[in-house]
Amino acid sequence: MQLRVAIRISSVIFGAALVATGFFGYKIFFVAVTPDEETQFKIRRGWVLSQIADSLRARGIIKSSENFLSAARISRRAGQVKAGKYIIPQRSSNLDLINLFVSGKAARQRLTIPEGVTAEAIAGLLHRELEIDSSEAMVLVKDKDFIDKLDIDAPSLEGYLYPNTYQFYWGDTPRDVIGLLVAEFRKRVPDSLVARADSLGLSLHQVVTLASIIEGEARVDSERAVISAVYWNRLKKGMRLQADPTIQYIIPGPPRRVLNRDLEIDSPYNTYRYAGLPPGPVNNPGIKSILAALYPTSDRYLYFVARGDGSHVFSYTLEQHNAAKREFDRYRAKVRANARHSTSSAATGKKF
Repeated sequence: MQLRVAIRISSVIFGAALVATGFFGYKIFFVAVTPDEETQFKIRRGWVLSQIADSLRARGIIKSSENFLSAARISRRAGQVKAGKYIIPQRSSNLDLINLFVSGKAARQRLTIPEGVTAEAIAGLLHRELEIDSSEAMVLVKDKDFIDKLDIDAPSLEGYLYPNTYQFYWGDTPRDVIGLLVAEFRKRVPDSLVARADSLGLSLHQVVTLASIIEGEARVDSERAVISAVYWNRLKKGMRLQADPTIQYIIPGPPRRVLNRDLEIDSPYNTYRYAGLPPGPVNNPGIKSILAALYPTSDRYLYFVARGDGSHVFSYTLEQHNAAKREFDRYRAKVRANARHSTSSAATGKKF
């Protein structure tokens, strides 16, 4: 009799334990623990599970880091979580969170690399938008072993970081991102264009260098091939290119107007002092400028100067060019005078 009672009591206790265990399991695995709206959450590369749990708790995404850790460990997926930026659906359970973080289905981020920006500017953009270490990115741009692995015959990746709109994952490494930009360059510049460069007596590196100068000058697409013709004509005559984008490249700091004193900087990139192409690209050109470098027009212009509206005046002789420059100087002086007049009128409250 006593034995039967003891067995019954043990069964009740065991059953209660099973119910409690089942309830605990249900609670940590299946009960919604996140807020009633979608939440963005970042898992940084190198984070361990406890750091993820603490960050979730600190952000108010979950209430119990212990329950999240228990769910991860019981499911034996604690070591499978991937870094990235995730969009957590509303009212997710711990199991939902673990499945999301293990899946690696991080939110993708759209990022546009503009045409004609330098590698340094791209590194800054990657830092601002993807939190990529810009210093590490720039080290890779000049890392010979990395450049060789990407099959680029150049001392630097300047010029080969193709400008386009990309979809990146937050948490991508500098190596991942830069590799993708160079791969896009390879897609856009196939062997047929390399053969065209060879037929012109230029290496691909020289073509990209010329294209970067064209990119720095052109604002109107229809002028790209004409600008290219000017530089080709000057190269053939042994004239210095006198290209402002090459000066911009060697001026420290953000882009600004080129001054006369800048033209005296002693650098192989200074095309006002040294004839021929500079040692390498001065920015990262798009395909339109690359094609312009490869297919210049037959025009025999040797000079061009800005009109002030983005287009240029092209000239055959220095006399014509100087006249066009004087016209532009008058235009610029008029714009400055109007700007000063507008500022003065605004300050006095005068209306017209």
